[in-house]
Amino acid sequence: MFSSSQEEHCAPSKDPVKYGELVVLGYNGSLPNGDRGRRKSRFALYKRTKANGVKPSTVHILNTPQASKAVNCKGQHSISYTLSRNQTVVVEYSHDKDTDMFQIGRSTESPIDFVVTDTVAGGQEGEETPITQSTISRFACRIVCERNPPYTARIYAAGFDSSKNIFLGEKAAKWKNPDGHMDGLTTNGVLVMHPKGGFTEESKPGVWREISVCGDVYTLRETRSAQTPGKLVENESNILQDGSLVDLCGATLLWRTAEGLFHTPTQKHLEALRQEINAARPQCPVGLNTLAFPSMQRSRALSSLEEKQPWVYLACGHVHGYHNWGHRSEQEANAERECPMCRVVGPYVPLWLGCEPAFYVDAGAPTYAFVPCGHVCSEKSVKYWADIPLPHGTHAFHAACPFCATQLSLTQGCSKLIFQGPVD
Repeated sequence: MFSSSQEEHCAPSKDPVKYGELVVLGYNGSLPNGDRGRRKSRFALYKRTKANGVKPSTVHILNTPQASKAVNCKGQHSISYTLSRNQTVVVEYSHDKDTDMFQIGRSTESPIDFVVTDTVAGGQEGEETPITQSTISRFACRIVCERNPPYTARIYAAGFDSSKNIFLGEKAAKWKNPDGHMDGLTTNGVLVMHPKGGFTEESKPGVWREISVCGDVYTLRETRSAQTPGKLVENESNILQDGSLVDLCGATLLWRTAEGLFHTPTQKHLEALRQEINAARPQCPVGLNTLAFPSMQRSRALSSLEEKQPWVYLACGHVHGYHNWGHRSEQEANAERECPMCRVVGPYVPLWLGCEPAFYVDAGAPTYAFVPCGHVCSEKSVKYWADIPLPHGTHAFHAACPFCATQLSLTQGCSKLIFQGPVD
């Protein structure tokens, strides 16, 4: 089963129950500057020593701001729905001994368990490439896990702030359901996609939906922050399954169940595959020098290129060592290069191994590369991700490399690698 040192500090000592893990797409095993505290590329959800879940209890309809303040100051969790300047509905939440709650968002305040910042395509981090204005909510969503088998995990839009309150202002999309309970959507929304058939090589992408504050499922709004909600989808639920994707408008998270991770390749397995490829001594067909994939640590950091680094002509898949001929474009050095083996012209990029095991749907050999970034993993994993439309901006969708978030080429999302063995 997958285990990683970065999670050990948040796990109790005796075999804790693991509900699952959230893994941020766009990072190759860790944040570029290293995982620190609640900011990391993956977060394990363990059964808490003491339940901290909450469930709806009393509903107050208040006609003055003072009355609303008085209810919010009681120290209980609550959700406030402002209908007008003069009317607010406050739903109080009471302790639920049967559930654990985990909160995700951009805020570094204590109620947030997993701090998520905007993912920058290409494997760089927000600290180095400053985001002028983040679209991720400070208290984006919460996941509630049942403390008893089968440990069902449910997702809800919005998280409780330091005052234990969720506040939906006048402009937020909100409504009263036919059964009388209030519900609403957050500004940029929390989108979820459950793959058909779980997270396996046979899986197919599901349909992206929006999750409400109370956990109902809706079709997408016309644009990400439109004030009119989509239509209620009654036969779908907010229960996360292995491979579910959660989009927070700026970062997308992959949910892996504990059971799903049990069948996922481990870091040791990926390292063995790397050594196996290198042991076969693939050669540059022109320079005849031996090629070798850099260590997992160097691949994770996208550190400086190594002398034996494999490069690939993405249009045809022929793997070479680096050389400086065959340029067909004056402007970009490696955008248009002619392959010496087959004369096909296309991008020429270094290859990096995909080091985040949670993104693999099988334990196959790394024989395919994403186009145009050059991250390498198994054929089935590459083809799985190449088929998944990920939310981008306020209303666009496109497939992207899970290891660096680079948008995949529309004409060719992946390339089969052609290695040449040693001549001797």
